[in-house]
Amino acid sequence: MRPREATIEVSFVRMLKRHGLLSLKLNVSGQRGWPDRLVLLPGGRVVFVELKRPGGELRRLQAHVHARLTALGFEVAVCDDAVRAAAFVYACKEQT
Repeated sequence: MRPREATIEVSFVRMLKRHGLLSLKLNVSGQRGWPDRLVLLPGGRVVFVELKRPGGELRRLQAHVHARLTALGFEVAVCDDAVRAAAFVYACKEQT
């Protein structure tokens, strides 16, 4: 049985908290397609994380929003596993 997206998200948030990192759930009023999580890193760096259940795919609007964020210079990761999502964030943190 594949884990639900919510289960992956809870695990991801717990991992970041153990490392003292802040991750905010994005719920942009009136706007759809935004990544699930905004992660605030030291030095004022911001990265976005979209969590999917294993095998889950981005909707067209999500891909469009992610492309816009990337074009603006933000890093956006799409992960179907909490460990991989956390590894992305830790790697970004090391670059600051």
